[in-house]
Amino acid sequence: MKRAYIFPGQGAQFVGMGKDLYENPKAAALFEQANEIIGFRISDIMFSGTDEELKQTNVTQPAIFLHSVILAKVLGDDFKPDMVAGHSLGEFSALVAANALSFEDGLKLVIARANAMQKACEAQPSTMAAILGLADDVVEKICAEIDAVVVPANYNCPGQLVISGSIEGIDLACAKLTEAGAKRALKLNVGGAFHSPLMEPAKIELQAAIEATNIASPICPVYQNVDAKPYTDPTEIKANLIKQLTGAVRWTQTVGNVLADGATEFVEVGPGNVLQGLVKKVSREVQTSSAAIA
Repeated sequence: MKRAYIFPGQGAQFVGMGKDLYENPKAAALFEQANEIIGFRISDIMFSGTDEELKQTNVTQPAIFLHSVILAKVLGDDFKPDMVAGHSLGEFSALVAANALSFEDGLKLVIARANAMQKACEAQPSTMAAILGLADDVVEKICAEIDAVVVPANYNCPGQLVISGSIEGIDLACAKLTEAGAKRALKLNVGGAFHSPLMEPAKIELQAAIEATNIASPICPVYQNVDAKPYTDPTEIKANLIKQLTGAVRWTQTVGNVLADGATEFVEVGPGNVLQGLVKKVSREVQTSSAAIA
């Protein structure tokens, strides 16, 4: 029996997230530590804020990270991962849960990441779109033929690939992909072109923060987004984290590799159950569940 713990990314947030955790003294202490580091009471926004407040990038990313990481921390001895992986932002949660990053350093990097991404979004209007019902290689080929910035960004599951780029690039790609037989080409309500070359300014800014942060060997392999492979070497983990902002999230491939390496169960740690749904699209048979404290 091998258990993989998986950590969600942006989009999984909801008002009330983590409120039940706060009743646990260890969790409450971590939330209060986070409030001090961030400089405002993010726990109040998580537990009883508005959707609008929670949707701001500088709130969303740390909020999802905190829900995931604090839940993993209070699982205590029940948290025994054979492997971990996180979707985009979730990769930072996975690294903290696997003891490669300290709680404080992980949170500071997530804040730096959110701020850098926000700046990059404001510098150039850009967006993303979900393409449903086409093979990955068809989407890749059409994106490559377009004379504007548009790239595959999130390989979520078979038949669901999110593309990212300039407004022009996304509009052209959506039209061509629909012609090519996509069931849907749906523009997403996001702040910018995440996991695309347009995040280069954010990558440069975040690189300095990552390089200055101590990363230790994790307690189990961490499957990273950029190539879906397992890593335990801190130097390689750092390099992959830096590439992550402009590289694609290879989630479909990650789930495939984790299964090939013997995972029999996937446990989602954090808000929602989106990742469990994506795992089931790769393998119907595998067991999935949400982490919960007894």
